Amino acid sequence: MAKRTENRKEEEEMEQFLQVGVISSTHGIRGEVKVFPTTDDPARYKKLKKVLLDTEKGQLELEIQSVKFFKQFVIVKFKGIDNINDVERYKGKPLLVAREDAVKLENDEYYIADLIGMDVYTEDGRFGVLKDVMETGANEVYIIDSDEHGEVLVPAIRQCILNVDVEKKMMKIHLLDGLV
Repeated sequence: MAKRTENRKEEEEMEQFLQVGVISSTHGIRGEVKVFPTTDDPARYKKLKKVLLDTEKGQLELEIQSVKFFKQFVIVKFKGIDNINDVERYKGKPLLVAREDAVKLENDEYYIADLIGMDVYTEDGRFGVLKDVMETGANEVYIIDSDEHGEVLVPAIRQCILNVDVEKKMMKIHLLDGLV
């Protein structure tokens, strides 16, 4: 169903860019950074050629020189950045990719960024707005801010999710007994 392949940084950027990670700290003194990946598949960093670093002053395109993996982090070396002092200021900054460079989706898969903010309807009419997606072991759970019932958790399974229209930002669901 949903795929946290890339997360949205801000709603207005949703159309163009998807977040693939956040720089958590520097690594060593030669300009490498530890990146916390916000993608389903951290190994995709091996195939990435460039990323956009989102700074207060705008976006900076960085070419990836090398990638290593350490625990839950990706260690990234950017071309032309060879000193710890050159990357220190980027701690906490998101790394983005252009939507056209994002991981291709299978049928019935969606970027979580495209789902958040989507209007949700049941057979009876408007139900609420999809606020977030929780990843569990078996399937995702959609967190819906319901107009009538407050926060409602709906499993992202075929019996509950009837239709998703990303372009219209609408989802039709079936509420199984006991969900509200």
